[in-house]
Amino acid sequence: MACDSKTVEARETTQVVEEENIKTEEKKMSSSMVLQKVPEFKMDAYDAKSGHYTTVESKDYEGKWFVVCFYPADFTFVCPTEIAAMNAKYDEFQELGVEILAVSTDTKFSHKRFVETEPLLKDLKLTIGADPTGKVSRAFGVMIEEEGIALRGRFLIDANGVCVAQEVQAPSVGRNVNEFLRQVKAWKHAEATGEVCPANWRPGKKTLPVNTDAEKMTGRVGDYITIEEILS
Repeated sequence: MACDSKTVEARETTQVVEEENIKTEEKKMSSSMVLQKVPEFKMDAYDAKSGHYTTVESKDYEGKWFVVCFYPADFTFVCPTEIAAMNAKYDEFQELGVEILAVSTDTKFSHKRFVETEPLLKDLKLTIGADPTGKVSRAFGVMIEEEGIALRGRFLIDANGVCVAQEVQAPSVGRNVNEFLRQVKAWKHAEATGEVCPANWRPGKKTLPVNTDAEKMTGRVGDYITIEEILS
């Protein structure tokens, strides 16, 4: 039976809407999280410090600085080195008032077994979120759909729930926790002082006082800081 023109038109309209929705979703997935509010989330987790299963959600971090660290999978090779490195700096992050949440698409049961068997994760203090459906990984734009795992995505969220920094990498290379800690210190300093931090900034080095000298500094940053000071 042939379709009438109205039926054909309706189907074509539906197809167009679906295609637009797909394009919108693809755009959302590939966009940067920086300067966006952190997506709301809730998931099962394994609390390595207590040795018990728990639940974590975005509401737990309201009013706090925190970092969400996605990694591809438990029982892999680079992943435990990254988790162990973040754990080694756990007390320094705590001193800065920054909470740490690791996340992969494994289950909470896998997380527990992973922590119990991997020597690098002995004395782990972190909580590891379980995202087996990939919902949270998709919300942050790091899900590798064809593999069912997340990219190495690290997102720094400020006390207002806004992402101020992100780093996303393919699975084969691990991230530098010392560089990330440096960035956290720079962000905390900038928040506290209203100054901005030049490349390679570390505590004790020069900042750029744009909160007081913006007009004088425009086009004359080299009068305030040299390349030797930046690279030192």
